[in-house]
Amino acid sequence: MVQALLERVPGLRLAVSATTRSQRPNEVDGEHYWFLSDAEFERRLDAGDFLEYHVFPWGQRSGTLRSELDRIARDGGVPLLELELNGASAVKEQVPGAVTIFVDAPLAELERRLRERATESAGEIGERIALAREQKELADRFDHVVENDDRERAAAECVAIVQEELGRAAATMAGR
Repeated sequence: MVQALLERVPGLRLAVSATTRSQRPNEVDGEHYWFLSDAEFERRLDAGDFLEYHVFPWGQRSGTLRSELDRIARDGGVPLLELELNGASAVKEQVPGAVTIFVDAPLAELERRLRERATESAGEIGERIALAREQKELADRFDHVVENDDRERAAAECVAIVQEELGRAAATMAGR
């Protein structure tokens, strides 16, 4: 979904998340994630550098640095954040005009994709499935819900939502 949005919606820029997980082969620091040690993540958390963050059940932490939103704004772009449920709620509370989309994949499809990707252990896959099950129950907190049963259809729906919301925001700004 993120790639489809970035390719199809001009001006949209991905806010690169910070994470404490290990860097995978072919990942570039600052492009795929900001890879931080636990100590550096904690230091930046204490300094108030994070807009939001999430602690996964297996101990990894990820979050959005405020500096990413500043970077995107300086470049004249619109930030796109890929977040966990609590992070989306935190951003919605702190960022005026933020729009949230819950992308909901059927659990069997999610498990198939995780196994196919082969980057998580069986235990991590189980934990991700359990987390997804819990999160599905809170989808109604989001502005929009998109069923990701077919990637292309779901991507087109997300693009349409973002374009509509950006058009609405532009119209509001023009009317001021």
